[in-house]
Amino acid sequence: METAIGKSFKYPNVGTVERAASVISGAVLACYGIQKRTLSGVGFATLGAGLVQRGITGFCPVYHSLGFRTVEADPGQHVSVGYETGVRVDKAITINRPRGEVFHFWRDVENLPRFMQHVDCVKATDSRHSHWVAKAPAGRTVEWDAEIINEIEGELIGWRSLPGSAVNNAGSVHFKDAAGGRGTEIRVSLQYNPPGGFAGALLAKWFGEDPSQQVSDDLRSFKRIMETGEIATNTGQSSLRAVLEPHPGQRSKEDEVHSASEESFPASDAPAWR
Repeated sequence: METAIGKSFKYPNVGTVERAASVISGAVLACYGIQKRTLSGVGFATLGAGLVQRGITGFCPVYHSLGFRTVEADPGQHVSVGYETGVRVDKAITINRPRGEVFHFWRDVENLPRFMQHVDCVKATDSRHSHWVAKAPAGRTVEWDAEIINEIEGELIGWRSLPGSAVNNAGSVHFKDAAGGRGTEIRVSLQYNPPGGFAGALLAKWFGEDPSQQVSDDLRSFKRIMETGEIATNTGQSSLRAVLEPHPGQRSKEDEVHSASEESFPASDAPAWR
């Protein structure tokens, strides 16, 4: 099962400077439209009223539909992606394999390009750091370094990109036993700043590079790999049976998982799937 995990309320997604600009420009447009007293004037007045509302509430329906935010980061907080900025994706899927196998396969970051179609290469530089190379529009590639900042054996992996990355990103992967003994439920929360900001995110969607769909596709590929027990490689098929089983007695308490999950997502609000 693969599902999108959304929020049921309208949270602010427009930054302070942009909100002020919306109020000012909206008021000017509204006044201009009212003074014209024509059909086109009604259109200007309506647009102006919408911009004023956008500025006052801090909520933009267009940004919401794209999963985009421009709310500024707390200047006192060092994070990979500013608070409520960039693109946010939340997805979940259930995989019919034991949680230990699923966790350990994902934890070996060099396995990730096997199911992440836009990732060319991930090279582990030590136990917590890695270097990423990913595909970008127009046949380009982008690179960044990342670190694992929170980890609970068999339950949670949290990461963020390091300063100077071409794509600032942060997120977490949460693992738990699926209901009814159906394997493992994975919940992924990802936030990143696309190259080109909001315009870049909009263009990417127009050209079919929807990040939400990409994550869904990657999770379905991961599910196929884990459930079939084979990985397609350039040199043939390799079995997953060698994936390490979790160490006994390592499962953490639920409150520990919750606390670490919050810390692993410094780029955003609390994960929406809670």
